[in-house]
Amino acid sequence: MDSKTLSQQRFTQYAQEYVTSKAHAQGSELERLVDIARPQPNWIVLDAATGGGHTALAFAPHVARVVATDVTPKMLEKAEAYVTDQGVTNVEFKPADAMNLPFEDETFDLVTCRIAPHHFVDCARFVHEGARVLKPGGLLLVQDHVLPRDDLAARAVDAFERLRDPSHNRAFNDLEWRGMFEETGLMVEHTEQIVKRHEFTPWAERQGCTPEAVAQLTEMMQQAPAAARDWMQPQDWSTPAATFANHHIIIAGRKEGRISVLGQSGYCI
Repeated sequence: MDSKTLSQQRFTQYAQEYVTSKAHAQGSELERLVDIARPQPNWIVLDAATGGGHTALAFAPHVARVVATDVTPKMLEKAEAYVTDQGVTNVEFKPADAMNLPFEDETFDLVTCRIAPHHFVDCARFVHEGARVLKPGGLLLVQDHVLPRDDLAARAVDAFERLRDPSHNRAFNDLEWRGMFEETGLMVEHTEQIVKRHEFTPWAERQGCTPEAVAQLTEMMQQAPAAARDWMQPQDWSTPAATFANHHIIIAGRKEGRISVLGQSGYCI
């Protein structure tokens, strides 16, 4: 079974858990994404792979319209209910594959995607699609898992994530992300990394891990290469209070063309 089909199955099963997940619904990085994008009142925004709808909800007050998409109908249904319950009326929900977006070229001022690309079968294809549907001067803004540059540590961190969630395809390091943006013709304007600390038990339970899988994850962390443990920073491991660190990248890339911001205009070349 390919990771796209597996992802649809698992997110159908655990959709509500992702709507209510503190790791997805909360966090200063939502505000940070808005600060980086500097959204304008006339903008049309695409939130690809919207998950629980949290990024769409964060941008909705600042723009004319948000189109939130997801490949999993159940996830989209839960996201729509969540956003609508907040009294928001300028977000519309459409089923769509982030690697094959059903929109015309140069449709959106901003394309966002948060904590989802590690599930994609072909992340470079998603970056290409995001750039395609951006208007000239538009911004692609992504937040996702990021791996250390050390290859052995990266493989260990990725394997840890995949054991917990088999629909995890792969994550990338910061240089790989920059490469995908630049190869698509996007000018990288901003990158930063953030560290999110997860409580191990709720993190595992959100994907329905069995006791056997939890035991395997616990052992995997204990036996991980030193560089991987340094990256994941486990604390109180093998206890109910166990936590670990998960690193994310935020990367923003601008499409060549005219930029219009609140009466100002210029060119990105």
